[in-house]
Parts: sequence; structure tokens; C-alpha cells
Amino acid sequence: MSQKLAKESFRSVFKVVDKESLRWFPGHMGKGLKQMQQRLKKVDCVMEIHDARIPFSGRNSDFKYTISGIKPHILILNKVDLIDSRIKKQIETKLKNECEHVIFTNCKLSNDAGVKKLFPLAQELINKSDRYNRSGEEDFCVMMIGVPNVGKSSLTNCLRNRFLRKGNASQVGARPGITRSVLMKIKISEKPLSYMLDTPGILTPNIPNTEVGLKLALCNTIEDHLVGETTIADYLLYWLNKFQHFEYVQVFGLKEATDDILEVLTQIALNNGKMLKFKDPSAGMYVQRPNLDAAAKLMIKSFRIGELGKLMLDEEFL
Repeated sequence: MSQKLAKESFRSVFKVVDKESLRWFPGHMGKGLKQMQQRLKKVDCVMEIHDARIPFSGRNSDFKYTISGIKPHILILNKVDLIDSRIKKQIETKLKNECEHVIFTNCKLSNDAGVKKLFPLAQELINKSDRYNRSGEEDFCVMMIGVPNVGKSSLTNCLRNRFLRKGNASQVGARPGITRSVLMKIKISEKPLSYMLDTPGILTPNIPNTEVGLKLALCNTIEDHLVGETTIADYLLYWLNKFQHFEYVQVFGLKEATDDILEVLTQIALNNGKMLKFKDPSAGMYVQRPNLDAAAKLMIKSFRIGELGKLMLDEEFL
């Protein structure tokens, strides 16, 4: 099948059986949102951090009404190294109606250009603001908010390392939900004296539609096992075909583009030696079958580390 024509015969809609798996709002998230609202009066600026691969999808709308909008607001799109740099301007232009200040960052790099801009911009916005009940305070306090696993704690640590030359203060990890409550003030600068409030990642209680939920899952903001690795991998295949990103054919050693997730996972399992051993009673011997769950994990990982290319999942918004 020609890859250029493949789109015509592939799925035009992704159907998921269990939509309840996309409704993930643990108790600590509700508690965290209340804590954030209570702490807001002690904050001078809000930094909302989101994944650059889903700049329009999955942002918690509750933040817009309960957290940001009251204080100076900076929208940070992290993991910018995983998207095509040529579309950054388009994304920024599209988001200008919602937030005047949009910064792209890669918090894995302490000398990242976006990271360098953040703190000076926050200082400028705070100095220009009324500060209300904090007008007499000499220190600055910034709150970091966002959905799970987009790099809030990593960015807090990055700023602390850059401006204070000190080690990590926030725990980080590769899975969502590491930070579970609003932390105490974390000092990130002496001159001017500045603090950061790290907060738990908080998803909206009602994810608007299946595709948004699957994009969030694909970007690891929802724990994989709650949605199912095979479902996430199947959505990835659907999305790659829909937008004609056929690099996966070469990466996974396939003969051609396909809409069959079992075909893809079987090939990945064979290529990587991911096999399961079963006893065949009729033959009286053990046989091997592809471990599709392990293959799905490898497929998802390939997307997350950029092996499938620099992909932005919200292409339909541009």
C-alpha cells in the first residue's frame, strides 16, 4: 500500500471501549487545587507549565478561572526539544488570545534560552503589577501550576540550580503524581529574594473528549496502566496515520504503513525479543508468542523520547 494513499483507507475516527479509564482525578488533586487557591493571596505571579506536544489540549480549564487571571500569568510550554522548532511561532500566535506571555523551555538544560528568560520576565511582570496585599513585601513568590508530569518540579529545580547554585528541592520522576501537595516555599534566588511554590499536577475532573484524554495519556500525564498501554499505542498509530507521519514504518521495521495495531506490536515484539512462553497441552511442549503488552510499552516510549520524530499532537489546531 502506498504510504501517500494509505490515509484514505485508514480509520478516520478513534473509538475507545472504556471511556471511564480516562477519568483520572485522585483525591490529592482536589486537595491540591484547594491548597493552591488558599495560597494564591501569598503569590505574586503564576507560572502555568504544559507539555509543548499538546499546547492546546488538556490544559486544566479550572486554572483559568480559579488560579490564573488574578495574578500575572506566564504560560510555559516545556519539552520543546520534542517538537519541530519551525511551528513554535504558530503555536505562540494561536495562544496569544489566552496568555500574552508564552515561553518555550527544555528544563533538562540549565542554559536553555527559555529558562533564562523566565525569571527576569516574572520579575518584570511582578514589578509592573499592583501586588495588592503583597505590595509591602520585599520578596517575590511564584506559584508553579500545571497538569501532571509536564516538568513543574524539574523546572523549579532548574531555576534554583541556575540562580541559587543549589541542589534539587523538589522530587521529580518519570511518572505522573510525584508531587502530591503544595509544598513550602522553595528559595530560588537571593537577589532579589524569590521563592517558588511547587504544586501537584492537577487534571480537569472531566476530560472533554476521548482524544484529549488519549493525548494526555500519550504524553504520560495519566498513568499508563489506568488507560492501558495497548490502547495508548493504538491511538498513537491512529494519530500517526491520520497526519501521515509514516516514519514509524522504518523505526519499527515494518514493510509498509498499516492501521492494524496487532501487526505493529507483533513486529516490535519480534524485533526486540519480547516473547512469552506458553505450554501447549495438545503438543505437550512450550511455544512462544509475542508479548504485545511489552511491545506497546516500547512503542509508547519511542514516541516519548522522540524516536518517531519531533511531533506535536495538536496539529489540527494550526
